[in-house]
Amino acid sequence: MLDPQGLYEVDEEAVARLLPSSVDEGTGPVLIHAIGGFVDAGSAGEVAVTHLLEADDVTRVVTFDADQLVDYRAKRATMTFSSDHWSDYDEPRLVIDHVRDAEGAGFLLLHGSEPDVQWERMVAAVRDIVQRLGVSLTVGFHGIPMGIPHTRPLSVTAHATRPELLGEHASWFGTVKVPASLGALLELRLGRAGHDAVGYSVHVPHYLAQSSFPPAAVVALESVQRVTGLDLRTGGLAAASSEAVAEVERQVAESDEVAAVVRALEEQYDSFTRSVGRTSLLAESAPIPTADELGDEFERFLAQQSGD
Repeated sequence: MLDPQGLYEVDEEAVARLLPSSVDEGTGPVLIHAIGGFVDAGSAGEVAVTHLLEADDVTRVVTFDADQLVDYRAKRATMTFSSDHWSDYDEPRLVIDHVRDAEGAGFLLLHGSEPDVQWERMVAAVRDIVQRLGVSLTVGFHGIPMGIPHTRPLSVTAHATRPELLGEHASWFGTVKVPASLGALLELRLGRAGHDAVGYSVHVPHYLAQSSFPPAAVVALESVQRVTGLDLRTGGLAAASSEAVAEVERQVAESDEVAAVVRALEEQYDSFTRSVGRTSLLAESAPIPTADELGDEFERFLAQQSGD
């Protein structure tokens, strides 16, 4: 593997100004990460990162060399053409910013596009940064589609490098194989290197997986707050969350078919919550539409609305 330190640049002045010059390993700032490119139902991670970056005090401290990490032919960036010239280029970025919460406590935020290549080198680079800055805890989050209704509280699958970090979270799954992501690999490698790391996968209704659903971002950030003690200003997403729920309710009310799907999900969800020892979000008592059927039905409804 190539030297991980050749993959990133540190703003030494910013680090010296914002972070303690000498800190014991594991007693420094929290590192939060939400890297785009993998599953992010309801845009939970994207919305949360956008919200965090709206803080007044945001400083870039680490910049990764995206040119070494992106397969441009497989994942092309966008450019802007204005009349007779190219006016802008949306260049890929993968960075770590220093952000302050509502109480002035600083934390680190890793965000940007998931690399196409050199995952192990990228993870090793982040591990170097974790060690250098004495990061106390690494926390990741994103959204995953689940067979649940929007009318019930959103649940979370939590995972961590130590059971003590999980708190009261229930386990929804047994042992399963899923496609890898950089965030998951980072958590695995950090744990094996002796660093604390935890992640949260917010369960988002299947039929909202392709939409921006701010309530999922709120649940993700609230989970981070509980494990870190940070104040991430989740109240700032209250208006967007209310508007999103109201819009979904409006659309459901206009379609008997979609309303029936939601009622079926509500029955299954309520049956599950009354059960003891279930390992699945879906109870076993009654038939329920598949994820594809749910998605197809809601997409048909949305297509009808956009065609009006």
